[in-house]
Amino acid sequence: MGSNLVSLVQNLQQRRHRRRQRLAVAEGMRLVEDAVAAGVTFRGVLVARGFADTPRAARLLQNLAARAVPIEDVTERTLAELAATDTPQGVLAVLEPPSWTWDRITVAPHAPVLVLDGVQDPGNVGTLLRTAFALGAAGALLLRGTADLTNPKVIRAGMGATFRLPAAPASDEELRAWVERERAPVWAAVLEGTPLARVPRPERLALVMGSEAAGVRPGILSLASARVAIPLARGAESLNVAVAAGIILHEVARAH
Repeated sequence: MGSNLVSLVQNLQQRRHRRRQRLAVAEGMRLVEDAVAAGVTFRGVLVARGFADTPRAARLLQNLAARAVPIEDVTERTLAELAATDTPQGVLAVLEPPSWTWDRITVAPHAPVLVLDGVQDPGNVGTLLRTAFALGAAGALLLRGTADLTNPKVIRAGMGATFRLPAAPASDEELRAWVERERAPVWAAVLEGTPLARVPRPERLALVMGSEAAGVRPGILSLASARVAIPLARGAESLNVAVAAGIILHEVARAH
């Protein structure tokens, strides 16, 4: 495992290297295909020997070669040691994910912005981004304590949404400036909120989702014009944060 590309992948297993180099790793056929389709810039691709034996894999390599992407063959063992998944499907890519800043993300009519406050689980963050993209959100803001956008599990759970949905980290102060600029109603999803059916649906919206353990922080709650809740069956404690966001975003979209 001595190549420069292999060493780069090893470094990118650490968040500080991903942040400093502004690079991410995508594993698996589907994710690499999605990155190609989204026009993402690639630094290089590692493939296990024999990967090109299927027509689908051969097409993918042709598309990468047409974009002058460096492609390097490695052993299956090397790829398995570099991959974060048990089944990396013979392909792993280093890419430059789209770079957004918080001030470029804007609420649009019928296109809310999702705000994540301390959602630590990268699988949840990826699913939240995937859900927001699928339901027509305009973008996402990630507050402190939220898994970073280049985390391999975020990218994997996002199923290509991280390549297409405008998303950026933001500090609490930046969020306050953003809310003041956007002048859009802010909803915070909380267990003790007003039942969703009783809250008028705004045309423009920012939806704040907190972690399942701690919820939305008080300082962020203070920005909310409404605190909304999804009524649950007796005995049910809560919903997964991504499921809850999906329900709320769907209800907002259905109202227009």
